[in-house]
Amino acid sequence: MREQVIQLLGQALDKNKSLFLIDLSISEANHIRVILDGDTGVTVEDCIAVSREIEHNLDREELDFSLEVMSAGVSEPLEIPRQYKKNIGRTLKVKTHEGEAIEAELTKATDTAITLQWKAREPKPVGKGKVTVQKEAVVAYSNIVEAKVMITFN
Repeated sequence: MREQVIQLLGQALDKNKSLFLIDLSISEANHIRVILDGDTGVTVEDCIAVSREIEHNLDREELDFSLEVMSAGVSEPLEIPRQYKKNIGRTLKVKTHEGEAIEAELTKATDTAITLQWKAREPKPVGKGKVTVQKEAVVAYSNIVEAKVMITFN
C-alpha cells in the first residue's frame, strides 16, 4: 500500500510543482497522513486536490483506509532545505547542537546550510558605551536541532 500511496502522491505533486512533501505516514490501521508545504503556501484547494488524487485511485473494496492531507503548520519546525529557501527574509529562531539559540533574519539558504544576520549591541572597541554591529552566522542543516519561523504582528 505504501508504494501505491507514494506513487499517487507523486502524481498529485507533479500536477502542482509548487507543492512538496514534508511527511507521509501510514499507521498499522491504514490511516494515511500527508503533510505538505508549498513555495507560495498551501491552500485548502491544494489539500483537496492531493487528497482526491490519492483517494480516488485507491480501491476501498480492497483496502480499508482513512486519509488526512494537511499543510505544515506555521508553528511547526522547518524540516527540509526547500522550506528554508521559501522563508528567506523572515526571522527564524534556530537552536543548534551546541545549545546556542539564534533569533535572526534568514538571508540565504543553500542545499547544505543557512545564513542568518542580526544586529547586536557590543561594547565599543575604544572608550565607554556600546555600538550596534551587524552579525552573521552560517549554520549547516546538520547542526540545526530546530528552526521555527517567528510570527510577527505589525
